[in-house]
Amino acid sequence: MSAREDGRPGEHTQRGWAAALRTFARPPVTVLCELCGEPLDGTHPHLLEREQQALRCCCRACALLFGNQQNARYKRVPEKVRWLGDFRLSDEQWDALAIPIGIAFFYRDSAQRVIAMYPGAAGAMQSSLDLSAWAVLVAGNPVLNTLEPDVEALLVNRVEGAREYYRVPIDQCYALTGVIRARWRGVSGGVDAWRAIRACFAALKAGERLPEGVPNA
Repeated sequence: MSAREDGRPGEHTQRGWAAALRTFARPPVTVLCELCGEPLDGTHPHLLEREQQALRCCCRACALLFGNQQNARYKRVPEKVRWLGDFRLSDEQWDALAIPIGIAFFYRDSAQRVIAMYPGAAGAMQSSLDLSAWAVLVAGNPVLNTLEPDVEALLVNRVEGAREYYRVPIDQCYALTGVIRARWRGVSGGVDAWRAIRACFAALKAGERLPEGVPNA
C-alpha cells in the first residue's frame, strides 16, 4: 500500500477506497436539484433548510445563491472533510459522554445546544449528553469551538480498537448512517456492514467524501 511522507494514504490508495465505497452505494439514479430541478452530478453540494432541519440536494448555482444569504431559509453545508490527527479523547472521557456505541457525531445547533447522535440499524438516534463531560473535552480540543453550527460535526470512530476523530460536514454523518442502516443485519451487523463501515472511515481519513447514492438516514 502506497503512502505519503505525512502518513496519509497516497493517491492510488484514495482511488481504491473510493472504488470500494461505490460498491456500497445504490445503483446510480438521476438526482435533481431540489430548488431548481436541474440534474445533479455525483459530487453535488447540500443546503440545510433551517426550519425543518432537513438536508436538500442542490446544484452549485443554487448553493451559491441561497446558501450565502444572512438569516436566510437555507444554510450551505461545507464540503471539506478533515481528519483530526491531534484530537485528544481518553477512554475515561469517552465513557463520561455515555454514548452506547463506538460511533457517534456531535454538533451545535443554532441555539448553541450540543447534540449527540449515533448511527444504527434504525437510522440516527439522539443520545443524552453529559454537558460537564463535553466541556472538559472542549477545553482540551479548542477545535470544537470552531465547528459551524448545524452544518459541521465531530465524528468519532472507536470501534474495533480505532481512535479516530474527524471534522466533517453534517451530510457525511448522515451518509455514513445511511450505509449502516442499509447494510446492518441481525444483532452484530454482519460482514457486509462492517466491511462498508471500514471503507467509509478509510475514505474519510484520506479526505474523501462518501459517494452520493448511499441511502440517507
